[in-house]
Amino acid sequence: MMITIKPSDSPEEIRRKTAELKAKRFNAQKYAGQIKWGEDALAYQKRLRDEWD
Repeated sequence: MMITIKPSDSPEEIRRKTAELKAKRFNAQKYAGQIKWGEDALAYQKRLRDEWD
């Protein structure tokens, strides 16, 4: 997400815009370690790379 800060914006307005931006962040830590793989990650990579040949 991107915010636009104009030179005419007051410091209070800038704080409000940045606070809105922080509130909308995606929390990736919530999903860390949640994917269940059926095989080892390294074996998966090797299998995919072998398909290129």
